Amino acid sequence: MMVSALIERELASAAFPIRDGVFVAVVGPSGAGKDTVIGYARAHFAEESRLEFVRRVITRPSDAASEDHDTLAEAAFIEAEADGAFAVAWEAHGLRYGIPADVDWSVANGHVAVANVSRAIIPVLRERYANLAIVEITASPEVLAERLAMRGRESRGEVLARLARSANVKLAGPGITSIDNSGPREAAGERFAEVLRKAMAFSDMSGLI
Repeated sequence: MMVSALIERELASAAFPIRDGVFVAVVGPSGAGKDTVIGYARAHFAEESRLEFVRRVITRPSDAASEDHDTLAEAAFIEAEADGAFAVAWEAHGLRYGIPADVDWSVANGHVAVANVSRAIIPVLRERYANLAIVEITASPEVLAERLAMRGRESRGEVLARLARSANVKLAGPGITSIDNSGPREAAGERFAEVLRKAMAFSDMSGLI
């Protein structure tokens, strides 16, 4: 999990924003199906070496109902963050989330990194990566409520409060693609796959300049 000393030295000398590759930030409210759409693309591009689907670090145990992620206890997460283990980190819903620091190396070397992130850290990502594509996965309020209820992690009141908070978050700025995932996952998955194809094409051209 800890970034190697060699990568640390390279990143320490690199200027921000990081160029050449593309960071694809997948955002959206809980229940929109971000992990489902990302999983569709991961299977679709299984042989594509230019794409990196980032494995997050979360202070929550893994289970079959949630994304495949690395787990750290909160104290260990705080220590890892202080040691520079994460490119970006944030807190949400009582948990800590981190994107491993070696994603910077991947983007700097012309790869396309795909990560599920919080909408709150978009300003940080804009400063860190020169080529940032933001994909907002959405769904109708009825679909969001149904999916959150099926998870069984929260009470009805907590679900309603989460939906209310999400409704108040509005994205602005360049490079935003919105994908409605209320219907079949293949429909949203194909739209997302097209975004990734464009990101790879852009990264290829950027490497030639």
